This record gives sequence, structure tokens and C-alpha cells, in this order.
Amino acid sequence: MSALLILAGINHFRKPKVYLRMMPPFLPNHVLLNYLSGAAEIIFGAGLLIPELRNWSSWGIILLFIAIFPANIFMLTSGKFSKIPKWILWLRLPLQIVLIWWAYQYT
Repeated sequence: MSALLILAGINHFRKPKVYLRMMPPFLPNHVLLNYLSGAAEIIFGAGLLIPELRNWSSWGIILLFIAIFPANIFMLTSGKFSKIPKWILWLRLPLQIVLIWWAYQYT
């Protein structure tokens, strides 16, 4: 999970346009939120590797996954992602629950 989060977090800085497209319009300052979520993924991912920080990082990851759930719903419902098969967009929703469960295993 640590590697997954760190790589995803780095990708927020490498390819921000990918993440900016996923953000629902009701959220303010998409650029700032992209960089904050990328930094959070990197920090929490690294925190999983440090036993003293693992519990805090796990809860941070859980909150982060809950916070980004509206982006998954937006991807499914906006019509902006018609090149992605609908079943993949649907699969992302329960996958978020699996990721939350996985993060909880580190608490």
C-alpha cells in the first residue's frame, strides 16, 4: 500500500491534468486540492513504513479515500470519461471500500 500511495502521490505532480479532470466542479481550487492530495498520499504512504506513524498514517489514508470518493462518483456520472468502459467506472466505487479496508489493516 505504501508504494501504491507514494507512486500515486508523485503522479499528482507529474500529470496533474489527469487528476484535475476527475474533480467535481463544486470543489474549490482544483489545482491546490490536487497538490494537497498528492502530498498527502506521499506523506501517508511513507508514514506506513515507520512503525510509530503507521496508525496515524492509516487513519489519514482512510480519511483521504473517503474525501476522494466524490471524484469517483463524478467520473461515473459526468460523461467526461466516456472513453473508459462504464464497468470500470462502476468498479472504482466498491474498490474504494476495499482500499479503506486495506488501510484499516494497518491501524
